[in-house]
Amino acid sequence: MPSAEESHGVNKVVDNICKLSPDLLTEACQHILTYLQGHTRGVDSAEISDRFQKAGVSLEHDALQNMIRYLLLTFRSAGKSNVSGDDLVSRLEESSIKWPKASLQALHKLWSEHGASVHAQQEVHSMLSISQLVDMEWKLGMAVSSDTCRSLNSPYVSLLLKIVEPSGQVTHRSFEMTIPQFQNFHKQFKEMAAVMETV
Repeated sequence: MPSAEESHGVNKVVDNICKLSPDLLTEACQHILTYLQGHTRGVDSAEISDRFQKAGVSLEHDALQNMIRYLLLTFRSAGKSNVSGDDLVSRLEESSIKWPKASLQALHKLWSEHGASVHAQQEVHSMLSISQLVDMEWKLGMAVSSDTCRSLNSPYVSLLLKIVEPSGQVTHRSFEMTIPQFQNFHKQFKEMAAVMETV
């Protein structure tokens, strides 16, 4: 039985799901299910947010992230347990009394169509739980002021990495390197690429 705090959190997510038409909910869930079936590298919350805004549904960033996280966890858990569409709906109804019937019907239909495929992918995914690098950007800069660095006017490389976590969330990591550090980093990447080509 969920705690009062967990129930409140689920009810807030369900309240936001209630703002979606069954078609819009289906579209958002298809993004998540496509990821859980291994067809995409992650769930792009910006794309889902754009679609919601075009449909006239405005959600704060945190509310959208919580909704995506809740649906991801719900589908992932159902995939691991290999539950039927009826069992999924029963679990959802137990978690909150606020679920609209049309939303539950949409989720039942989606799970009946995609549940077996998600279960199969979860079996594979459980053996390979690592993050994936999907994009990397870099730029060259020049340090012109610093509280800690004495040698100014020295070049540096700024890196931005786009990573898909095992949970499916896309995160960004950024850091800076000196030119010698970046050259070493580049050398190591080339060595990894050469090794991977032999596999």
